[in-house]
Amino acid sequence: MRPLRVFLSRWQNWLGLLIVFAFTVVSLAAPLLSQPNDTTWGAFKMVGRSTDFTPHPPSDVAPLGTLPGQIDVYHALVWGGREAMIFGLSVALGALLFGSLFGAIAGYAGGAVNGVMMRVADAFLTFPALAGVVFLQQLVAVTIESLGGVSFNSYYHDPVADFQFTPPPFAVFLMKVDPILISLILFSWMPIARIVNTMVITLKQTDFIQAARAMGGGPLWVIRRHLLPNAIGPALVLASRDVGSSVILQATITFIGLGGASPWGILLSLGRNWVIGPGGNLLSAWWVFLPMTLAIIFFGVGWNLIGDGLAEALDPTATIFRRTQPHVN
Repeated sequence: MRPLRVFLSRWQNWLGLLIVFAFTVVSLAAPLLSQPNDTTWGAFKMVGRSTDFTPHPPSDVAPLGTLPGQIDVYHALVWGGREAMIFGLSVALGALLFGSLFGAIAGYAGGAVNGVMMRVADAFLTFPALAGVVFLQQLVAVTIESLGGVSFNSYYHDPVADFQFTPPPFAVFLMKVDPILISLILFSWMPIARIVNTMVITLKQTDFIQAARAMGGGPLWVIRRHLLPNAIGPALVLASRDVGSSVILQATITFIGLGGASPWGILLSLGRNWVIGPGGNLLSAWWVFLPMTLAIIFFGVGWNLIGDGLAEALDPTATIFRRTQPHVN
């Protein structure tokens, strides 16, 4: 209970919880907050003529205004938050599960096995995540073309062409995969693996682990029942921060045109000409950038505050240091 008391003792952690709770409520209540209609596609809904490329200010029809093509900013903001929450949690959980298992198995095995597995993690660390995203997207496109696809059209890919015949199941699967999500999982598990690996190497020398092994516990049983529960704390800190950072990176990749389907990134991309283009004005067309910019900032800040709070709550030395510091006027 001490970590919980430490976590709840700081107002920054309460602020992070409040922000994340607000995004969670909006994500769950999206169908009630903004109902789709016949013009809805994904997270986007048109509330006017699609040929009208002038963004209109907030009105009764569009509470936060519209973007070029009369896309409702409010609808995309709400449903984009839902997709951002799913995307961020998917990346964080995927990296947490794979990284924890990888690091725990390597640490428990020890010796040469641990050395080889950690060198694999180091090799992944040297590869930039952004380069990995571009590489995997190109790999998916080339693979689909090699399976007979002249081109394809998918929610997560730029439209290229179509199959001249019924596509094989593997090609259908690739067309539905989000390469950015897979890329971020592939290139974000390494810090988690390293920290869990260090914890497991330390823990496996303790008496209760030695006793569990002496009682006949197999490697997987010891890892699952004893090592991972005691080593997962620091990994949770990294995973909580990954939720916000992965959503920010996804929006950035979408905004700069490297692919992806972040609704928030698409909103910023559609409205940027009215901010930085000829005749653009930050004040006269604030709704084309301000709501989604604030959403991205608050989403990242909320999860980072929770991560910082968990780091302090799960660090006994930080707690002891704060309690033993003399008060100085």
